[in-house]
Amino acid sequence: MKQIENKVTPRILSGFMELLPADQISFNKYLSIIRDTYEEFGFIPQETPLIEAAEILMSKSGGDTEKQIYEFMKGDERLALRFDLTVPLARYVAQYYPQLVFPYRRYQIGKVYRGERAQKGRFREFYQCDIDIIGDGELSLVNDAEIPSVIYRLFRKLDIGDFVIKINNRKILSGFIEAMGLEKEDEALRIIDKLEKIGNEEVIRELVNLGLKEEDAAKLIELISISGSNEEILIKLQEIDINVEKFGEGVRELIEVVKMAYKFGVPEESLQIDLSIARGLGYYTGTVYETKMKNEEISGSVCSGGRYDNLAENFTDRKLPGVGISIGLTRLFSQLKSAGLIKEESVSVSRVAVVPMEGARMDFSLNAARLLREAGIKTEIYTEDTKLKKKLSYVNKLGIPYLVLVGEDEERQGKVSLKKMQTGEQWLMTVEEVISMIINK
Repeated sequence: MKQIENKVTPRILSGFMELLPADQISFNKYLSIIRDTYEEFGFIPQETPLIEAAEILMSKSGGDTEKQIYEFMKGDERLALRFDLTVPLARYVAQYYPQLVFPYRRYQIGKVYRGERAQKGRFREFYQCDIDIIGDGELSLVNDAEIPSVIYRLFRKLDIGDFVIKINNRKILSGFIEAMGLEKEDEALRIIDKLEKIGNEEVIRELVNLGLKEEDAAKLIELISISGSNEEILIKLQEIDINVEKFGEGVRELIEVVKMAYKFGVPEESLQIDLSIARGLGYYTGTVYETKMKNEEISGSVCSGGRYDNLAENFTDRKLPGVGISIGLTRLFSQLKSAGLIKEESVSVSRVAVVPMEGARMDFSLNAARLLREAGIKTEIYTEDTKLKKKLSYVNKLGIPYLVLVGEDEERQGKVSLKKMQTGEQWLMTVEEVISMIINK
């Protein structure tokens, strides 16, 4: 009688990304480029736990954010999965303040979790790649200007297309709103942040519902619609007569940051003042950034962030101002893949496959593989006892560029046959000669 087995259908939950080997290799290359670039600028690595006490992660949350946090009980402890990397950073800096050197320049790359409705381009689990510079009591605006230079360097190295770094200062918008007598600045800024999605008319309608006069809402739209070169925009801003210190301070800071960003090597064509950039999160207080790809198939901001006055105010009385950015790599990668912009990669990370042929001793092949690895060449050895045709098929399918064949004749001469898979060229040489040839390619 045939035994019936209950099999579970293999699947992953919606909102989670899983990649096949070639795409995973591409994804890991982007991670490596991001990590290396952050370290080029002197940012040091930081790791925080995926799970924290719920009270920690909810210290800066509220409204929709709190609803999206994955929370659970384990024994008597109320725990949660981290929603972003900023709140754990705030906890970390407050907790280890005496042992840290300020300004504290850190990067963190890791997964975060959001219990929101999964849809195209939005994930429940995704990688964030953050940098932050935290000051002790104060933090120079030079740091605000350095951030665009990091973004510029990074996206040039990622080589995924043309981009523009959009920059603004929230004090300009806040000061303008304050001059109109509206106290609900954060709510107004969240509405402005939706401009690209809902358009001018809907923004005006929501601002009026918030308590702003219609003519004042129209003036606000007129402000954020100022266009031209960066120099032209800055001149127009200085001509606006508003007797609110916050507005003037925002204009002065924007002028200083843009000028210094040029000195950091960011070309003017890659840095664009956009007065509609508000960043909806309430903790941003000054400079804000959004990086957009010029390819229309890549929607939304691919790298965003800004300046905040007091990172760890919920954990300490110390004033810890900071500035930082975050890249949602999972979302960016999924869009690049959908747009067909991911460059084809080998299915293997190996540069060399060592293949023993019939009659050859395995220990000779193992020694050849060891020498290659010791020379820094990624090498794998085919260990299965099967026909040569199948072994060669394996190397071809994985796209490994070099094949080292070891047969009885090669072993007798103390040599190997090196084959370049792309051209079919083949040479008989020592392992040392193989190493020299591959390294010098």
